[in-house]
Amino acid sequence: MLEPLAVARNLIGKRLVSYAHGIRVAGMIYETEAYDGEQDLACHARTGKTSRNAIMYEEGGHAYVYFTYGMHWMFNCVTGAAGCPAAVLVRAIIPTEGIETIRMIREPIPQRHWCDGPGKLTRALGINGKHNGADLCSIESLITIENGDDIADVKVRMTPRIGIDRAPEPWKSKPWRFIADIR
Repeated sequence: MLEPLAVARNLIGKRLVSYAHGIRVAGMIYETEAYDGEQDLACHARTGKTSRNAIMYEEGGHAYVYFTYGMHWMFNCVTGAAGCPAAVLVRAIIPTEGIETIRMIREPIPQRHWCDGPGKLTRALGINGKHNGADLCSIESLITIENGDDIADVKVRMTPRIGIDRAPEPWKSKPWRFIADIR
């Protein structure tokens, strides 16, 4: 299995933690997508290194946070060795900590939909461009990934990635999205 695919699968059940609001806010990751370097024509690295995607070329374990559609921040975990640009987009979490903070930010949206999309979860957790490059493994970071629940393979589906309509085949149809049937 390609490294970003393995990381995308292994992130399912982990806890995404943010201190961006000044308190601990967290949720269990249940949906991810893998992006594998310059050869992956759906990946931001497909055109080579730019100021936007430069962090993808650094050693794995850092946040790649970018702005899209003029309104949403997207949070990714960089994977692999330095010079090999790959990342995993965290698409959805189930809030587990800092619920009142998330409620204040996300109401009147129903709780089930507070963090069920990549732009929704970054808004709820206060993740934005200033977190690009954050060390996700450091306890001193404002954003970290922690161990969480082990989700059995039978509860995790692989599907094609979504939101990449401009990518050509076969990249558009690669089953590199992982989603846990736990909601």
